[in-house]
Amino acid sequence: MPVMNQYTLAGCGAILLWSSNVALIRHVTELLGPVGGAAAIYTIAALCLVVFVGTPKLSDFPRRYLIVGGVLFVVYELCLSLSLAWANTRTQAIEMGVINYLWPCLTVFFSVLITRQKVSLWLYPALMIAFLGVIWTVGGKQGVSWHHLVANIHSNPLSYILAFSGAIIWAIYCNLTRMSAQGKNGITWFFIATAITLWVGFALSDAPALSGSWSEAVYVFVAGAAMGGGYGLWNLGILKGNLVFLATLSYFIPILSTFLSAILLSTELTLSFWQGVAMVTLGSLASWWLTRAPTTSNKTSSTAKSH
Repeated sequence: MPVMNQYTLAGCGAILLWSSNVALIRHVTELLGPVGGAAAIYTIAALCLVVFVGTPKLSDFPRRYLIVGGVLFVVYELCLSLSLAWANTRTQAIEMGVINYLWPCLTVFFSVLITRQKVSLWLYPALMIAFLGVIWTVGGKQGVSWHHLVANIHSNPLSYILAFSGAIIWAIYCNLTRMSAQGKNGITWFFIATAITLWVGFALSDAPALSGSWSEAVYVFVAGAAMGGGYGLWNLGILKGNLVFLATLSYFIPILSTFLSAILLSTELTLSFWQGVAMVTLGSLASWWLTRAPTTSNKTSSTAKSH
Protein backbone atom coordinates (compact mmCIF):
# COMPACT_ATOMS: atom_id res chain seq x y z
CA MET A 1 0.00 0.00 0.00
CA PRO A 2 1.44 3.42 -0.91
CA VAL A 3 2.48 5.61 2.00
CA MET A 4 -0.10 8.20 0.99
CA ASN A 5 -2.89 5.66 1.28
CA GLN A 6 -1.65 4.41 4.66
CA TYR A 7 -1.84 7.86 6.19
CA THR A 8 -5.19 8.58 4.58
CA LEU A 9 -6.47 5.29 6.05
CA ALA A 10 -5.22 6.40 9.45
CA GLY A 11 -7.37 9.51 9.09
CA CYS A 12 -10.36 7.31 8.25
CA GLY A 13 -9.78 5.36 11.47
CA ALA A 14 -9.81 8.62 13.38
CA ILE A 15 -13.21 9.43 11.90
CA LEU A 16 -14.61 6.20 13.32
CA LEU A 17 -13.22 6.88 16.79
CA TRP A 18 -14.34 10.50 16.77
CA SER A 19 -17.91 9.44 16.13
CA SER A 20 -18.16 8.37 19.77
CA ASN A 21 -16.71 11.57 21.23
CA VAL A 22 -19.91 13.60 21.61
CA ALA A 23 -21.70 10.90 23.59
CA LEU A 24 -18.69 9.99 25.73
CA ILE A 25 -17.73 13.57 26.60
CA ARG A 26 -21.31 14.45 27.48
CA HIS A 27 -21.73 11.35 29.63
CA VAL A 28 -18.48 11.82 31.55
CA THR A 29 -19.11 15.52 32.17
CA GLU A 30 -22.56 14.67 33.49
CA LEU A 31 -20.92 12.31 35.96
CA LEU A 32 -17.91 14.40 37.01
CA GLY A 33 -18.84 17.97 36.10
CA PRO A 34 -18.05 20.11 33.04
CA VAL A 35 -14.45 21.09 33.75
CA GLY A 36 -13.39 18.21 36.00
CA GLY A 37 -14.86 15.60 33.68
CA ALA A 38 -13.21 17.15 30.64
CA ALA A 39 -9.88 17.40 32.50
CA ALA A 40 -10.04 13.71 33.37
CA ILE A 41 -10.80 12.73 29.76
CA TYR A 42 -7.94 14.78 28.31
CA THR A 43 -5.54 13.47 30.93
CA ILE A 44 -6.25 9.87 29.89
CA ALA A 45 -6.04 10.88 26.23
CA ALA A 46 -2.67 12.56 26.84
CA LEU A 47 -1.33 9.49 28.65
CA CYS A 48 -2.42 7.27 25.76
CA LEU A 49 -0.59 9.50 23.32
CA VAL A 50 2.53 9.54 25.49
CA VAL A 51 2.58 5.74 25.35
CA PHE A 52 1.69 5.23 21.68
CA VAL A 53 2.98 8.40 19.99
CA GLY A 54 5.70 9.54 22.37
CA THR A 55 6.96 12.99 23.37
CA PRO A 56 9.26 14.42 20.70
CA LYS A 57 11.68 17.14 21.70
CA LEU A 58 10.03 20.54 21.68
CA SER A 59 13.12 22.02 20.02
CA ASP A 60 12.47 19.84 16.97
CA PHE A 61 9.18 21.57 16.14
CA PRO A 62 8.80 24.64 13.92
CA ARG A 63 8.09 27.48 16.30
CA ARG A 64 5.05 28.73 14.40
CA TYR A 65 3.41 25.32 14.46
CA LEU A 66 4.24 24.70 18.12
CA ILE A 67 2.97 28.04 19.40
CA VAL A 68 0.13 28.99 17.06
CA GLY A 69 -0.97 25.43 16.39
CA GLY A 70 -0.80 24.58 20.09
CA VAL A 71 -2.92 27.56 21.09
CA LEU A 72 -5.49 26.81 18.40
CA PHE A 73 -5.64 23.18 19.48
CA VAL A 74 -6.15 23.94 23.17
CA VAL A 75 -8.79 26.59 22.49
CA TYR A 76 -10.65 24.24 20.14
CA GLU A 77 -10.73 21.45 22.70
CA LEU A 78 -12.04 23.82 25.34
CA CYS A 79 -14.76 24.99 22.96
CA LEU A 80 -15.77 21.45 22.08
CA SER A 81 -15.82 19.90 25.55
CA LEU A 82 -17.46 22.84 27.32
CA SER A 83 -20.10 23.35 24.61
CA LEU A 84 -21.15 19.74 25.12
CA ALA A 85 -20.93 19.87 28.90
CA TRP A 86 -22.86 23.13 29.25
CA ALA A 87 -25.67 22.13 26.88
CA ASN A 88 -29.03 22.30 28.63
CA THR A 89 -30.11 18.83 27.55
CA ARG A 90 -28.65 15.75 25.90
CA THR A 91 -30.49 16.60 22.70
CA GLN A 92 -28.92 20.04 22.73
CA ALA A 93 -25.52 18.43 23.30
CA ILE A 94 -26.01 16.39 20.13
CA GLU A 95 -26.88 19.66 18.36
CA MET A 96 -23.53 21.04 19.55
CA GLY A 97 -21.86 18.04 17.96
CA VAL A 98 -23.56 18.68 14.63
CA ILE A 99 -22.53 22.34 14.73
CA ASN A 100 -18.97 21.33 15.53
CA TYR A 101 -18.99 19.09 12.46
CA LEU A 102 -19.11 22.13 10.22
CA TRP A 103 -15.32 22.08 10.48
CA PRO A 104 -14.81 19.70 7.51
CA CYS A 105 -16.84 22.07 5.34
CA LEU A 106 -14.82 25.02 6.59
CA THR A 107 -11.55 23.12 6.14
CA VAL A 108 -12.34 22.52 2.47
CA PHE A 109 -13.36 26.16 2.05
CA PHE A 110 -10.20 27.51 3.71
CA SER A 111 -8.03 25.06 1.78
CA VAL A 112 -9.48 26.31 -1.51
CA LEU A 113 -8.89 29.92 -0.47
CA ILE A 114 -5.33 29.33 0.71
CA THR A 115 -4.17 27.30 -2.27
CA ARG A 116 -6.23 29.37 -4.73
CA GLN A 117 -7.52 26.22 -6.34
CA LYS A 118 -9.86 26.61 -9.30
CA VAL A 119 -13.18 25.03 -8.41
CA SER A 120 -16.66 25.00 -9.81
CA LEU A 121 -18.94 27.72 -8.48
CA TRP A 122 -21.33 24.91 -7.54
CA LEU A 123 -18.99 24.13 -4.65
CA TYR A 124 -20.36 27.03 -2.65
CA PRO A 125 -24.04 26.00 -2.86
CA ALA A 126 -22.88 22.51 -1.89
CA LEU A 127 -21.15 23.87 1.19
CA MET A 128 -24.24 25.90 2.02
CA ILE A 129 -26.29 22.71 2.05
CA ALA A 130 -24.16 21.56 4.98
CA PHE A 131 -24.77 24.84 6.82
CA LEU A 132 -28.48 24.63 6.07
CA GLY A 133 -28.45 21.11 7.48
CA VAL A 134 -27.18 22.43 10.80
CA ILE A 135 -29.87 25.11 10.79
CA TRP A 136 -32.44 22.41 10.05
CA THR A 137 -31.39 20.35 13.09
CA VAL A 138 -31.58 23.32 15.44
CA GLY A 139 -34.61 24.94 13.83
CA GLY A 140 -37.37 22.77 15.30
CA LYS A 141 -39.38 19.58 14.97
CA GLN A 142 -41.07 20.61 11.71
CA GLY A 143 -37.98 21.87 9.89
CA VAL A 144 -36.76 25.44 10.02
CA SER A 145 -38.77 27.54 12.42
CA TRP A 146 -36.99 30.85 12.91
CA HIS A 147 -38.85 31.42 16.16
CA HIS A 148 -37.70 28.07 17.52
CA LEU A 149 -34.19 28.58 16.13
CA VAL A 150 -33.79 31.94 17.87
CA ALA A 151 -35.39 30.68 21.07
CA ASN A 152 -33.17 27.61 21.10
CA ILE A 153 -29.98 29.63 20.66
CA HIS A 154 -31.17 32.27 23.13
CA SER A 155 -31.71 29.56 25.77
CA ASN A 156 -27.98 28.78 25.79
CA PRO A 157 -25.98 31.19 23.60
CA LEU A 158 -22.64 30.30 25.20
CA SER A 159 -22.75 26.66 24.10
CA TYR A 160 -23.77 27.59 20.55
CA ILE A 161 -21.04 30.21 20.29
CA LEU A 162 -18.43 27.78 21.61
CA ALA A 163 -19.50 25.04 19.20
CA PHE A 164 -19.44 27.28 16.12
CA SER A 165 -16.19 28.97 17.15
CA GLY A 166 -14.63 25.56 17.64
CA ALA A 167 -15.55 24.53 14.09
CA ILE A 168 -13.80 27.59 12.67
CA ILE A 169 -10.75 27.18 14.90
CA TRP A 170 -10.28 23.52 14.00
CA ALA A 171 -10.56 24.22 10.28
CA ILE A 172 -7.82 26.83 10.64
CA TYR A 173 -5.71 24.41 12.68
CA CYS A 174 -5.98 21.69 10.02
CA ASN A 175 -4.73 23.99 7.28
CA LEU A 176 -2.03 25.57 9.46
CA THR A 177 -0.71 22.13 10.44
CA ARG A 178 -0.48 21.10 6.82
CA MET A 179 1.46 24.23 5.89
CA SER A 180 3.81 24.69 8.85
CA ALA A 181 4.29 21.41 10.76
CA GLN A 182 7.00 20.16 8.39
CA GLY A 183 6.03 16.57 9.09
CA LYS A 184 6.28 16.96 12.86
CA ASN A 185 3.59 15.62 15.19
CA GLY A 186 2.98 17.71 18.31
CA ILE A 187 -0.32 16.10 19.23
CA THR A 188 0.96 14.68 22.53
CA TRP A 189 2.19 18.03 23.80
CA PHE A 190 -1.02 19.71 22.68
CA PHE A 191 -3.10 17.21 24.65
CA ILE A 192 -0.90 17.67 27.71
CA ALA A 193 -1.36 21.44 27.41
CA THR A 194 -5.14 20.98 27.12
CA ALA A 195 -5.26 18.74 30.21
CA ILE A 196 -3.16 21.19 32.23
CA THR A 197 -5.36 24.11 31.16
CA LEU A 198 -8.49 22.26 32.23
CA TRP A 199 -7.00 21.22 35.58
CA VAL A 200 -5.96 24.82 36.27
CA GLY A 201 -9.50 25.91 35.43
CA PHE A 202 -10.88 23.21 37.72
CA ALA A 203 -8.59 24.28 40.58
CA LEU A 204 -9.66 27.91 40.21
CA SER A 205 -13.37 27.03 40.10
CA ASP A 206 -15.66 26.31 43.01
CA ALA A 207 -16.45 22.81 41.76
CA PRO A 208 -16.36 20.04 44.39
CA ALA A 209 -13.48 17.57 44.47
CA LEU A 210 -13.74 14.70 41.99
CA SER A 211 -15.00 11.39 43.31
CA GLY A 212 -16.47 8.53 41.37
CA SER A 213 -17.12 4.82 41.14
CA TRP A 214 -15.21 2.23 39.16
CA SER A 215 -17.89 2.33 36.48
CA GLU A 216 -17.37 6.07 36.08
CA ALA A 217 -13.62 5.51 35.89
CA VAL A 218 -14.21 3.06 33.05
CA TYR A 219 -16.21 5.69 31.14
CA VAL A 220 -13.39 8.18 31.61
CA PHE A 221 -10.82 5.69 30.35
CA VAL A 222 -12.90 4.72 27.30
CA ALA A 223 -13.58 8.37 26.43
CA GLY A 224 -9.94 9.34 26.82
CA ALA A 225 -8.67 6.34 24.86
CA ALA A 226 -11.11 6.98 21.99
CA MET A 227 -10.17 10.65 21.86
CA GLY A 228 -6.42 10.12 22.12
CA GLY A 229 -6.47 7.36 19.54
CA GLY A 230 -8.62 9.44 17.20
CA TYR A 231 -6.40 12.49 17.34
CA GLY A 232 -3.25 10.45 17.00
CA LEU A 233 -4.53 8.88 13.79
CA TRP A 234 -5.99 12.14 12.48
CA ASN A 235 -2.77 14.06 12.93
CA LEU A 236 -1.01 11.44 10.82
CA GLY A 237 -3.75 11.79 8.22
CA ILE A 238 -3.60 15.56 7.89
CA LEU A 239 0.20 15.62 7.95
CA LYS A 240 0.81 13.07 5.21
CA GLY A 241 -2.58 12.01 3.87
CA ASN A 242 -5.08 13.57 1.48
CA LEU A 243 -6.42 16.52 3.44
CA VAL A 244 -9.26 17.44 1.08
CA PHE A 245 -10.45 13.83 0.87
CA LEU A 246 -10.33 13.36 4.66
CA ALA A 247 -12.07 16.67 5.27
CA THR A 248 -14.83 15.69 2.86
CA LEU A 249 -15.14 12.18 4.24
CA SER A 250 -15.48 13.71 7.68
CA TYR A 251 -18.95 14.87 6.70
CA PHE A 252 -20.02 11.33 7.46
CA ILE A 253 -19.15 11.83 11.13
CA PRO A 254 -22.48 13.55 11.89
CA ILE A 255 -24.40 10.42 10.88
CA LEU A 256 -22.24 8.03 12.91
CA SER A 257 -21.94 10.44 15.82
CA THR A 258 -25.66 11.19 15.93
CA PHE A 259 -26.50 7.50 15.74
CA LEU A 260 -24.09 6.56 18.56
CA SER A 261 -25.09 9.57 20.65
CA ALA A 262 -28.78 8.75 20.38
CA ILE A 263 -28.07 5.22 21.60
CA LEU A 264 -25.47 5.94 24.30
CA LEU A 265 -27.34 8.96 25.65
CA SER A 266 -30.77 7.31 25.36
CA THR A 267 -32.09 10.26 23.37
CA GLU A 268 -34.93 10.18 20.87
CA LEU A 269 -34.33 12.50 17.94
CA THR A 270 -36.97 13.94 15.64
CA LEU A 271 -37.29 13.27 11.93
CA SER A 272 -36.29 16.84 11.14
CA PHE A 273 -33.11 16.38 13.15
CA TRP A 274 -32.14 13.39 11.05
CA GLN A 275 -33.09 15.29 7.91
CA GLY A 276 -30.65 18.02 8.90
CA VAL A 277 -27.90 15.48 9.51
CA ALA A 278 -28.63 13.97 6.08
CA MET A 279 -28.31 17.42 4.52
CA VAL A 280 -24.89 17.84 6.10
CA THR A 281 -23.88 14.52 4.58
CA LEU A 282 -25.33 15.45 1.19
CA GLY A 283 -23.35 18.68 1.28
CA SER A 284 -20.18 16.70 1.96
CA LEU A 285 -20.77 14.33 -0.93
CA ALA A 286 -21.43 17.22 -3.31
CA SER A 287 -18.31 19.01 -2.07
CA TRP A 288 -16.19 15.93 -2.62
CA TRP A 289 -17.56 15.44 -6.13
CA LEU A 290 -16.89 19.05 -7.07
CA THR A 291 -13.38 19.20 -5.59
CA ARG A 292 -12.01 15.78 -6.51
CA ALA A 293 -10.86 17.28 -9.86
CA PRO A 294 -8.96 19.44 -10.48
CA THR A 295 -8.39 20.34 -6.81
CA THR A 296 -6.83 16.98 -6.01
CA SER A 297 -4.35 17.23 -8.84
CA ASN A 298 -0.99 18.90 -9.18
CA LYS A 299 -0.96 21.45 -6.41
CA THR A 300 -2.73 19.41 -3.74
CA SER A 301 -0.87 16.22 -4.59
CA SER A 302 2.54 17.86 -4.48
CA THR A 303 1.74 19.38 -1.11
CA ALA A 304 0.75 16.01 0.30
CA LYS A 305 3.89 14.31 -0.98
CA SER A 306 6.15 17.02 0.35
CA HIS A 307 5.15 16.08 3.88
